[in-house]
Amino acid sequence: MNQASNIFLVGSMGAGKTSVGKQLAKALKRDFIDSDTEIEDRTGVNIPTIFDIEGEAGFRARESQVIDDLTQQDKIVLATGGGAVLDPQNQKALQSRGIVFYLYASIDQLFQRTHRDRNRPLLQTDNPKQKITELLELRDPIYRSVADFVIETDGQTVRKVVDEIQRCLEQN
Repeated sequence: MNQASNIFLVGSMGAGKTSVGKQLAKALKRDFIDSDTEIEDRTGVNIPTIFDIEGEAGFRARESQVIDDLTQQDKIVLATGGGAVLDPQNQKALQSRGIVFYLYASIDQLFQRTHRDRNRPLLQTDNPKQKITELLELRDPIYRSVADFVIETDGQTVRKVVDEIQRCLEQN
């Protein structure tokens, strides 16, 4: 498999991985896959239900299996869940099987994009902005260590982010 043929998007929930991934896949004439959607398709239930029944640990186990399966495909654009990089096996699979882009967004931007979304179990708290802050503090260094490129998405249109990723790919 040509390692450069896969493109993996990592970053916080609300960073734009799915929106950017769909447009990028279309521009590059590749298949787009969202790991969270794949988990839902395989289990037949939504992610909040998996969290309710199996807890975060059960969800992460399912996520790791899906990441391992999907990263072995060829010529895909994969949007990963925000916490996918927490598992060292996922980090290794992403780094060794494609080019990783970290879509970075500020805490304020992430909050604006996610605070009304009921399909994000980790944000169903009294203070979702505080939770986003805690998650980003923990995960940002991991996202950066896994990524080949960091792309800022604050104030950017999906088109501009896709164009920037394509420039990075051409230069690589």
